Amino acid sequence: MQKKVHIIGAGLAGSEASWQLASRGHKVVLYEMRGKVKTFAHQSDDFAELVCSNSFRSDDYSNSAVGVLHEEMRRAGSLIMKSAEKNKLPAGGALAVDRENFAKYITEKITNHPLIEIKRGEIEKIPDEELVLIATGPLTSEKLTNDILDKTNSESLHFFDAIAPIVHFDSINMDKAWYQSRYDKGDGKDYINCPMEEQEYNDFVNELVNAKYTEFKDWEKNTPYFEGCLPIEVMANRGKETLRYGPMKPVGLTSPHTGKGAYAVVQLRRDNSSGSLWNIVGFQTKMKYADQVRVLKTIGGLENAEFARLGGIHRNTFINSPRLLNNTMGLKNHPNIRFAGQITGVEGYVESSAMGLLAGRFIASEISGMELEIPPLETAMGSLLNHITGGAVADTFQPMNINFGLMPDVPIQITTNGKKRKLKGKERKEFQANRALNACDDWLKNCKIANIA
Repeated sequence: MQKKVHIIGAGLAGSEASWQLASRGHKVVLYEMRGKVKTFAHQSDDFAELVCSNSFRSDDYSNSAVGVLHEEMRRAGSLIMKSAEKNKLPAGGALAVDRENFAKYITEKITNHPLIEIKRGEIEKIPDEELVLIATGPLTSEKLTNDILDKTNSESLHFFDAIAPIVHFDSINMDKAWYQSRYDKGDGKDYINCPMEEQEYNDFVNELVNAKYTEFKDWEKNTPYFEGCLPIEVMANRGKETLRYGPMKPVGLTSPHTGKGAYAVVQLRRDNSSGSLWNIVGFQTKMKYADQVRVLKTIGGLENAEFARLGGIHRNTFINSPRLLNNTMGLKNHPNIRFAGQITGVEGYVESSAMGLLAGRFIASEISGMELEIPPLETAMGSLLNHITGGAVADTFQPMNINFGLMPDVPIQITTNGKKRKLKGKERKEFQANRALNACDDWLKNCKIANIA
């Protein structure tokens, strides 16, 4: 009888892993509690729903680490990347998607695959099956979390993640705001920009630090924030100018209304294909709703804003992967149980998807009795896998986005026309990007399991 792979969680990682396995002829049972049990962060019952943002970040694979990861996944036959391409929205150099259509496309593909069986309902214990993949993400239910802790003889780690507000386009004052991508990348209408002069910015920061915030429970108070997704009020408390060097930086933008730049700029990015919804970029917040509305309406162009969704904050869960997992994401003490996605301590949509892609390939190799093909450390996927399965220090392990620092260093100098010279800045990134994609191509060519077109 053909082995079935039991996958818990139909988020980005679970959906990708299911697709990788089923497309190679392997049977999958995919469990998803949404549809029976709701979460406080999700809006629908669709698979691979994007919660915090609709952006996969930079799509430039010439000198961006996340762009390299995008391209590696495309070449490896990623369902997530295929849906992102089909549901792409204008976003300058970033890859942003219509999040509703993105999730619906994946749900349809997974649901209609003849080798994937869907089971809706909460899984409270790890199934007693030969092949199990846990891809429950950062919102793993309490009962399943406790069972994971029992299986691993460890404590779970936690950090806070936050959700940015979404604004109805018709409520934005375009007499103050304007369309423009930073440095005019993209088609010119990828972002809406809301300007602030110096006094307006100073007043905004003051309102921000004095607003009322969500109260944390005692057991949450020692939970750290993830540095790549800080609430705006946390950034404001680090110094008055912090926001101007972060999500409110004004560089590369000029208002057509005044012919000048602004002291600070808040950017909005399209959240759906019709352009009726726009999310406030980098504006994750834990302000209480009443104060959130009041403070955000002090932003130029948003004085009459109507919000489709306000910001929020939730506690994410991840395991200590460097201590618990082997190099194919299996538990060291229960290797038939694998993990993938954000629960492993990767941070970001595409990073989670990539770990699902690898988990699916690893399990497919195991079922077929073939040697497991680990992606080279020079690749984005390989470096991220290495980070969570041994590259990071277990005692200080925290969630990580893909970055060039995870990849092997580049030569200090290269020879050009018979002369040696140092690689610097952008050139170093381009070297690492080219090296990663070449290594990825070699890995895919040498993999014994079939690749997906």
